[in-house]
Amino acid sequence: MRRFVVILILFSLSSCLKNMKTSVDLIVTDATIYKVDKAFDTAQAMAIKNGKIVGIGSNAQIQNNFQSDKNVDAKGKFIYPGLIDAHCHFYGFGLSLQEVDLRGTKSMEEVIQRIQAFQKEKKSNFIVGNGWDQNDWSVKEFPSKAILDKYFPDIPVVLNRVDGHAIIVNSKVLALAGITKDTKALGGQIEIKDGEPTGILIDNPMELVFNIIPKPSRKTQIAALLDAEKVMFDYGLTTVNDAGLDPDVINLMDSLQKAKAMKLNVYAMVTANQKNIDLYLKKGIYKTDNLDVRSFKMYGDGALGSRGACLHKAYSDMPKQFGALLSSITQLKSVAQQIANSDFQLNSHAIGDSANTVLLKIYKEALTGKKDRRWKIEHAQVLREQDFDYFKTGVIPSVQPTHATSDMYWAGDRLGKDRLKNAYAYKKLLDKAGVIALGTDFPVEEVNPMLTFHAAVARKDSKGYPKGGFQMENALTREETLKGMTIWAAYSNFEEKEKGSLEVGKWADFVIFDRDIMKIIDSEILEMKASRTYIKGVKVK
Repeated sequence: MRRFVVILILFSLSSCLKNMKTSVDLIVTDATIYKVDKAFDTAQAMAIKNGKIVGIGSNAQIQNNFQSDKNVDAKGKFIYPGLIDAHCHFYGFGLSLQEVDLRGTKSMEEVIQRIQAFQKEKKSNFIVGNGWDQNDWSVKEFPSKAILDKYFPDIPVVLNRVDGHAIIVNSKVLALAGITKDTKALGGQIEIKDGEPTGILIDNPMELVFNIIPKPSRKTQIAALLDAEKVMFDYGLTTVNDAGLDPDVINLMDSLQKAKAMKLNVYAMVTANQKNIDLYLKKGIYKTDNLDVRSFKMYGDGALGSRGACLHKAYSDMPKQFGALLSSITQLKSVAQQIANSDFQLNSHAIGDSANTVLLKIYKEALTGKKDRRWKIEHAQVLREQDFDYFKTGVIPSVQPTHATSDMYWAGDRLGKDRLKNAYAYKKLLDKAGVIALGTDFPVEEVNPMLTFHAAVARKDSKGYPKGGFQMENALTREETLKGMTIWAAYSNFEEKEKGSLEVGKWADFVIFDRDIMKIIDSEILEMKASRTYIKGVKVK
């Protein structure tokens, strides 16, 4: 009888202790969890409720204090905060999936073959393609309209260069857009040879063409967003900073998220034209659990590959070419001052050293007496030595490590040896700013964040070139790189209190990998693939 009583008491005590456990939606155990907190600690397990982390620690700590009907045994795998791409063109990437993919082409002839294959299937009456790069061709010169006219004399053809700062079009498009040798090209270039346009347009004049491209239908826009989202989840990306959006697309994202059709988190940078500025300064910052609209994207100059980046001294491989600012200094100052007088953030595209000088000076003037504004320089690609100190003042560099490894083959030709030393200088920027936000600029580069990680730490491309790394003095450590893709990227968005690390009270956005990115050899980084991706505790991949 006494033995029966003891058993009954123990059973009751066990039931009582079990009932004392907190019920949660999900428990993850048996993992190496990189929390990316201030101490850069690791944990084994975590408990999640209502999309947020409510407990994180050892297996025993979580299992003794929490219970759930849904448990994930990670079986020794490695968990990191959901990855953030701090600068990309998410919507543009989605649209590109509906158009001709020209990335990786090795000649203009191959470009034609891709278009023909696309047309065979789609039979489009207005052809748009994306991703060609003459620097990858044996003849490293801009193409002309002649070859497009030969194969597509009656169908408009617009082909965007990989950086989005140059296009090649056929004669049909030039006629529809009303572009002639006499058309003015402020803030860019309409290339003229033998007294007529070649079909190459750089930076601002491209708008003349964009204005005649048929607008995508709502069905196409939705397909673009949802197709792009699938790619993000496959790579472990849970937040994207979409650099340059108009209200219509932002509102569509918001409606899809609210309808639970789209789960990806988006930090939206509104294109900084006056119409958009007036609209959003009146509306104020707009934030939901998945969408954050609190910044504007301003364009300082063009790109280095198309020689549109604005330099203090002429291009080394084209002595009369300096690139150009896309707006006057007066206009840039006006935009900056309007935004400085609001609660919004300003993120400015600056690639050339002259553009960086201009914008950093404008930032300093506009932000005098204002604290914790976290304005960003997007790309910060080429700088003069004396301009690095501007980043000590709270300006955040937002950079794309794969730009360094893509451009290294020809950047020296554009800049010369001396200027190249202060190009793609990520470690130097980090030392000045204290934080650095990392992204890809996709679809200019590939979406894969492992390419970003590899380029940042190894300073090599996916082929392992160069053997010793490109300008290794500016390589980042693995810890710095992971922070740049998580907590520092979140900080740059004013979102560090809700994401970017795996801590109690933050959203349960995380990714599971089979291998440890912090310890594997450099070459294995490129083989890393996300096995599972979670947003707010819900498995999305």
